[in-house]
Amino acid sequence: MISAPHSPFRPLKAGKFHAEAVARSPGTEADGDLPPARILVVDDQPANIQILGSILGPLGHEIIPAGDGAVALKRITVRPPDLILLDLLMPGMDGFEVCRQIKANPNWCDIPVIFLSAADDKELIVRALDVGAIDFVTKPFSYAELICRVRSQLTFKAMRDRLAQFAEDKDELIGILAHDLKNCLGGMNMSAQLLHEQIMHCQDGRMIQLAENLLHTSAQSLAFVKGYLANAASDQGFVPKLDVANLADAASRIVWQHQEAAQRKRIQILTDFAAGNAEVVADLSALDQVLDNLISNALKFSPPGRKVFVSVRGASGCVECVIRDEGPGFSEADRAKMFRRYGRLSARPTAGEPSTGLGLSIARKLVELMEGELKCESQAGKGAAFTVRLPRPTAR
Repeated sequence: MISAPHSPFRPLKAGKFHAEAVARSPGTEADGDLPPARILVVDDQPANIQILGSILGPLGHEIIPAGDGAVALKRITVRPPDLILLDLLMPGMDGFEVCRQIKANPNWCDIPVIFLSAADDKELIVRALDVGAIDFVTKPFSYAELICRVRSQLTFKAMRDRLAQFAEDKDELIGILAHDLKNCLGGMNMSAQLLHEQIMHCQDGRMIQLAENLLHTSAQSLAFVKGYLANAASDQGFVPKLDVANLADAASRIVWQHQEAAQRKRIQILTDFAAGNAEVVADLSALDQVLDNLISNALKFSPPGRKVFVSVRGASGCVECVIRDEGPGFSEADRAKMFRRYGRLSARPTAGEPSTGLGLSIARKLVELMEGELKCESQAGKGAAFTVRLPRPTAR
């Protein structure tokens, strides 16, 4: 690596650059506002790399040379730079292909790329911008122009990095608060359920109403916090920890957790867990979350006195869990947007239960991350059936 502050470059007259590129411009020798950065310079002409180093090195930047596209990609793999100055026309892998590969990599796509080229062709400039370059400087260029372009892109990148760090810190803080709040609300909701059960035996209508309000409010707050946490997890690139799980056991466990809510609405949950191997490949926590969402939705949107059916059955190379209700079903317009985030559907909970509009979008994303499939069959007025299909261990 070449570090100009310790071994300054000598301006060269050779290469494709105009002599003006190395002429010192007043007021640009010491740029205190330009933060030191790692700048990758990619050019098949060593003299050009040396000239750029003589311009940018004295400003405190670390200059990383690369004589061709393949070497440039290796340099980025070892340690991504803050800025890339990329020659457009090089033998072998040209600048277009180098930039295309950089922008296709999610770990590198935010690195700003400035193309440098002696070709003053508008079509080339358009192509350069199309593959992801953020700027284009035509050779020969002035010293002041190059410094200004580099300074602008480094300043923008520093601002983006600070904003990204601020957003990450904010999300972490809110996540911590939300997790703590979820625990508190979970305890409150459980206490509200027990209190409601006890008060239902008394004859005081006002006390019953207060207990029902407390139960409803705590359940609504808990559902909102759970929805927020699930949404945040999916936004932050949730990576499932895939393992072997029994889909029938998971469905049975979630059904048992919702028996209390079903009894309050006089809804009967009927199960059919067919005999046989129900093992699937899944993330246990994500699987519970998906089934919890679908079964709670079936109860939430079913009128009192109806039935909810939960079945697990084997299929070709996979195992399916089907949750079917006798609720209002979905219209054609609902089906078109049911898996969108915050999609507000025409159906409403039948007992005032909370609904954030996040559940189905998160459920589908989690199922797809587990290499499965989530589908819905429904007609308006005839209920809905959601099918979770997950691969068997031997099918992967």
